[in-house]
Amino acid sequence: MLHELQGIQAFVKIAEIGCFTSASQVLHVSQPALTRRVKKLEDNLGTPLFERTTRRVKLTAVGRSFLPKAKNLLDFYESSIFGIKEMATHQSGMITISCLPTAAFYFLPSVIKDYNNLYPNIRFRILEHGANDCLEAVLNGDADFGINMINITHSNIDFTPLVNEPFVLACRNDHELAKKELISWDELSDAKLIGVRRSSGNRLLIDSALESLEWKPNWFYEVRHLSTSLGMVEAGLGIAVVPKLAMPMEEHHTLVSRPLVDPVIRRTLGLVLKRGNTMSTAAEKFREMLLHLWSEEEKNLWIGGV
Repeated sequence: MLHELQGIQAFVKIAEIGCFTSASQVLHVSQPALTRRVKKLEDNLGTPLFERTTRRVKLTAVGRSFLPKAKNLLDFYESSIFGIKEMATHQSGMITISCLPTAAFYFLPSVIKDYNNLYPNIRFRILEHGANDCLEAVLNGDADFGINMINITHSNIDFTPLVNEPFVLACRNDHELAKKELISWDELSDAKLIGVRRSSGNRLLIDSALESLEWKPNWFYEVRHLSTSLGMVEAGLGIAVVPKLAMPMEEHHTLVSRPLVDPVIRRTLGLVLKRGNTMSTAAEKFREMLLHLWSEEEKNLWIGGV
């Protein structure tokens, strides 16, 4: 990669100056070394870039076409290196992320910790939003990017799918359904269910998936946050349907989850970015770290299984 960049740099400088000798002096390399760099670049491209005579150097048609692209490549490389160096020298800055509370709780803390070890002066602002508000924050520019559900989208949003997780039944460990390994939806027909409000992305997804059933779930309690529904389950007020990520990560003294089947309902989470938006170097670097973590999380059974 370095040799290719050196060849492109040599090509651009010769094209600008029009002379191999002068270009080699500007780049502080010998003329034979400069010639070898250009020759290697031409070999890689499979075509000559210069017409050489005893008196001058002239770009070929391919060379003229390649010149603006080569300049853009060098500009992009230099700006990227400069941005990373700025971060490495502990320049201050802030990354703003809008995301679903469950994703914020499960994924963000470990990545933020690793990121701040590398760039301790970059601050974070986490906007814990519902699915619709998350999308609006990204569209309005209030957040660098978001973590949201695939079914809440917009024509100006790019979505990168990351995790496909199932909805599960949350109940107390002394509840009769806790004795079962799998639970079908029709077994909940007489139960007092605790669910999120009708306008939430999770509720819309569940209602749509169950639309063909002869019976409808008895959403006896409606809450705004999934954490509230789990608190009510723990208090013995009913049972809840929640995404797998909403359950406590460690074994809980009271709460347990059981897979729901017939049908299995899943939600897809991913990164949302406003189309055409250019993020800061700090935000882009964090997004890359987050993508890497999620690719590692694909090995977890809860993503691929029921």
